[in-house]
Amino acid sequence: MNWVFWGASGLIAYTYLGYAGWLWLRSRCRPHPVRLGSATPFVSIVMIVRNEAAVLPGKMRNLMGLNYPQNLSEIVVVSDGSTDSTNEILSRFAEDKRVRVILNSQLRGKAVGLNDAVQAARGEIVVFTDARQKIESDAVRLLVENFSDPYVGCASGELMLGEPHSGEAVKGIGLYWRIEKKIRELESASASMVGATGALYAVRSNLLVELPPETILDDVYIPLHVVRQGARVVFDDRARAWDLPDLGPAREFARKVRTLTGNYQLLQLAPWLLSSGNPLRFEFVSHKLLRLVVPFALAAALVSSLQAGEPIYRAAFVIQLAFYGLSMLAMVQLRKGVLARMADAAFTFVILNTAALVAFANFVTGRKAVWIR
Repeated sequence: MNWVFWGASGLIAYTYLGYAGWLWLRSRCRPHPVRLGSATPFVSIVMIVRNEAAVLPGKMRNLMGLNYPQNLSEIVVVSDGSTDSTNEILSRFAEDKRVRVILNSQLRGKAVGLNDAVQAARGEIVVFTDARQKIESDAVRLLVENFSDPYVGCASGELMLGEPHSGEAVKGIGLYWRIEKKIRELESASASMVGATGALYAVRSNLLVELPPETILDDVYIPLHVVRQGARVVFDDRARAWDLPDLGPAREFARKVRTLTGNYQLLQLAPWLLSSGNPLRFEFVSHKLLRLVVPFALAAALVSSLQAGEPIYRAAFVIQLAFYGLSMLAMVQLRKGVLARMADAAFTFVILNTAALVAFANFVTGRKAVWIR
């Protein structure tokens, strides 16, 4: 039991602290900065929507007002079996010559819609975005600057959880997301990111691959194939998109389950990710796969510390119970303060690992998700 406890504790510590520390050291010893330039290639901005009538007009105005030459850009939107007024809204915007619309009458899935959009796109650079997030006016121009470096094949923007006028959220999912972005920044600083930010990322069109129809994580599948072809995937925190920091507990939990389920699915869609043919195999395992194992390591650490007899293990057991008890305090809406922040962080940690367990159940039962925004 002693070995079980220390092994599980070591895995947890490496996943959340050790890997980030190693990335920090690598970025200092072997930096690989991007050579930015001011070129303005033809850009295709693609977006797949389903029943987005509530946010679509604002998003289309946002895209059409971006600070990028109008004669060097187009917007390609695919409606995937929408049943609200999405198609009517898109038809109105399609009167602008920059906007091209594909209306699929039946639900086919986001991955199929992306394939349709990419096939229709004419740009040298293809920019991917989603309907809900607002893109800052200079974001696409700044993102494209990365492609002046011939080694860059994919550039990811930064998703900010909050409001532009008040800044980014620092609690709950917002805190987790800030930590996640720091890891991506460190990965990019000396090599490549494992994936990209789905709300805003760009890829050289000649490096794009067709997505399997059931793909959940296009923003991981595509970038990893870019790396496989010898190009870099980099992070640019100047190019920003904004999203709401809290869409409600149920919706946030469902999104996290979908993401983690997608990590399991990647192993089925691309078995080469665990082979020497993946230049980011170590990073992929450390960043994506170990997080799927952490819930089982947490359970092993708790049970082994209970069954081991020495005082140090009894103390570890009590600390773990206190941590889980602290997470429950977040449910009683504590006022602002140190205890409230600690409780919120603990609760987020527990929820994320619970989502990983649900994702594992989805994986073993074969349950799939086509659309969860």
